[in-house]
Amino acid sequence: MTFILFFFGAAVAAGLFFITADLLKLPRLSTEKALLSAGKREKKQIKSIDTLFLDWAIKLSKYICMDEYKRHQLERTLAAAGMDMTPEVYTAYTMIKPGAVLLGIIPCLLILPLLSPVMVLLAILLYFKESRKADEKLAARRDKIEAELPRFVATIEQELGASRDIVTILENYKRHAGPDFTAELDVLTADMRSSSYEAALIRFEGRIGSPMLSDIVRGLISVLRGDDGRIYFQMLSHDMKQLELQRLKAQAAKIPPKIRVFSFIMLVCFMLIYIVVIVLQILTSLGGLF
Repeated sequence: MTFILFFFGAAVAAGLFFITADLLKLPRLSTEKALLSAGKREKKQIKSIDTLFLDWAIKLSKYICMDEYKRHQLERTLAAAGMDMTPEVYTAYTMIKPGAVLLGIIPCLLILPLLSPVMVLLAILLYFKESRKADEKLAARRDKIEAELPRFVATIEQELGASRDIVTILENYKRHAGPDFTAELDVLTADMRSSSYEAALIRFEGRIGSPMLSDIVRGLISVLRGDDGRIYFQMLSHDMKQLELQRLKAQAAKIPPKIRVFSFIMLVCFMLIYIVVIVLQILTSLGGLF
């Protein structure tokens, strides 16, 4: 009887939900996922749970107020990180996800109250993780772009000997650049064609926020103003190569600790083999005695 009542209640709730969704003209979850994924730069399909959270965040964003400086700074960070969200939606999203985890306290209090502090801790950790996601994506994207800058500077140095057309140089380099740097160069060249060259380069520098890129933009602006620029980019290429060597050495320094872990595991396996052989020999000898 209890199972029948439960099944009847679930069926009535599902029926009321579908009737209400039809009256309110709510789109299906698959349709909403397709619409949200269509505007993303990444090809990765958005998850169903993220679709629900984002839908709630859009509704909650109407009630979030931010000062102009913080909003502008967060808007630049989201644009540079490739996240197609407004600052209000992003802020609401960082609150809704931990809030959904925090709702897990209710069943914990009814079933196992000792798990309630764990749910609170998980919600706090998830909040800090989501609030730093834009900065982490921006840092990862900046690292990928900075890894290409030494080759970019060397290309500019060679191209300036034959041509001083900055747009053509950028267009030619796009064919060999990585996906993140290609996307930024697409924005830069389109901006340069529709506005002032110098203003477009300054906006390009501000979007990435890289000190290495600032030196390159400074050199390109000096070329636009009539300077030769080849000596500057030659010296800058030398400095970039030194920075690239330091970066590679830092990456190589991180490898030995990882190898050390696997070496320790192999040592333990070898020791276990010898221990098993010794134990088997001892047991065989004891069996022969008795």
